[in-house]
Amino acid sequence: MELLSPAGNYDKFLTALDFGADAVYFAGQAFGLRAFAGNFSIDQIKAACQEAHKRGKKVYVTVNIIAKDEDFNGLKEYLQSLSDANVDAVIVADIGIIRFIRKNFPNMEIHVSTQANITNTESALFFADMGVKRVVLARELSLAQVKKIATVLKERGVEVECFVHGAMCISYSGRCLLSNYLACRDANHGECVQACRWRYFVREEKRDSELEVEEDNRGTYIFNSKDMCMIQHLKELQDAGVASLKIEGRMKSEYYVACVTNAYRKAIDMLPKKAGDEFVTELEKTSHRLFSTGFYFKEAEENLDSSSPVQTHEFVGVVKDCQNGVATIEQRNFLKEDDEVEVLSPDDKVFNKTFKITNMKNKDGESIEKANMAQMLFTCECDLSLNKGDYLRKKI
Repeated sequence: MELLSPAGNYDKFLTALDFGADAVYFAGQAFGLRAFAGNFSIDQIKAACQEAHKRGKKVYVTVNIIAKDEDFNGLKEYLQSLSDANVDAVIVADIGIIRFIRKNFPNMEIHVSTQANITNTESALFFADMGVKRVVLARELSLAQVKKIATVLKERGVEVECFVHGAMCISYSGRCLLSNYLACRDANHGECVQACRWRYFVREEKRDSELEVEEDNRGTYIFNSKDMCMIQHLKELQDAGVASLKIEGRMKSEYYVACVTNAYRKAIDMLPKKAGDEFVTELEKTSHRLFSTGFYFKEAEENLDSSSPVQTHEFVGVVKDCQNGVATIEQRNFLKEDDEVEVLSPDDKVFNKTFKITNMKNKDGESIEKANMAQMLFTCECDLSLNKGDYLRKKI
């Protein structure tokens, strides 16, 4: 099975590759659904394709807005630039854009976005008839329904991709009007403000006081879902015929991309053995809401306690060099002398190993007690053979 990771910018793209992704998906600076991610210029898309293909990996670019007529202005030129960059596929939701691509770029590989809400076999076959290579099924399907669709599509040479980790939307696979209604930002054009995460109150018409909205006397976040985590059920997805496992998170940090990609890479590589609880513990070290298995085995669960993400560890630095027992670190959060840090690395020899920050020096070789300036470089003693690009984290 392919491991497909998100990237909101070029640095996150490289992180995804370094930590084991088989393919990376991201948006260009037009026609994508994450307007507030860093996104990629055409030159960056070309560079990403060259780097990925050099490593035997793939690049998928989202063209997944729900389009209006005016959105087709400039689309042909944009698609031509993606074709010239040698992207491996485009991820599309709108049937008009799919038709446009099939007409003007018949050799371009199309993956149907989860925004298309494919929840049944007939819908999947409709897109197969349009000549697509892959469908990303709606998150609202059970595992049994996924298997049924995948079995039928296999006969047509069409692959199935499913989400396995990350945020869940309260609306059918992201088709939400709440953001547009409350904040005039259209989720279907990449501007979602995540209004479902807000805290809500009720006000009676003739009173000034507000009444807090409660559900089961536990909280107020009535629209707020738990995050999906399927790391302990990859064999079931494999048996269901899923070809690609997708991680949500183009708006997430590079540390999130590294941590989640690394965990799923290791879990896939140990199949058919099931990932143990230590894999869930690993995923809890980066930002997340309470985990669930989404709709795969039962109805998805609300997260009634809080909309705030939690994590057990904090990302504090990136290794830039390590030689002769001295590590050069780029700071990402506050660090001080004698702090114990843990290593996040694709290299099993140092993954999850810990060491103490000692003998700190700034870039001028002067002794310091703390690293408190954003992205400052410093050195410290380290008895581990760290790799350039390894991440350091500290327990909160």
